Amino acid sequence: QVRLVESGGGSVQAGGSLRLSCSVSGHPYTNDYVAWFRQAPGKEREGVAAIGRGDDGVTNYADSVKGRFTISQDNAKNTVYLQMNSLKPDDTAMYYCATWCEGAWYSAAAYAYWGQGTQVTVSS
Repeated sequence: QVRLVESGGGSVQAGGSLRLSCSVSGHPYTNDYVAWFRQAPGKEREGVAAIGRGDDGVTNYADSVKGRFTISQDNAKNTVYLQMNSLKPDDTAMYYCATWCEGAWYSAAAYAYWGQGTQVTVSS
């Protein structure tokens, strides 16, 4: 059974940094995407970044986080990270990781498995 567990959320001031971790287990396909999404109250879930778990490790980012967030992976640990720098109050949201993608990387509907989420709060 595919299982994802997020960690690393918290509260920071604007301009600060956080690193989120997503531990993936039970996934039989080694070349699938793992993506980070976020959802703020009253807003739709939006794709933040995604990484291909194949050898090329292709990455994708939402325009709103390019240059500030970096997605990476440690295949030996089956863990995907999201390094978030220069955080802004608009980055405040529940952050989720997801996998088993059958569609566009940024589409929440394309993913079959989700973690429980970790809260990120950025104060001004």
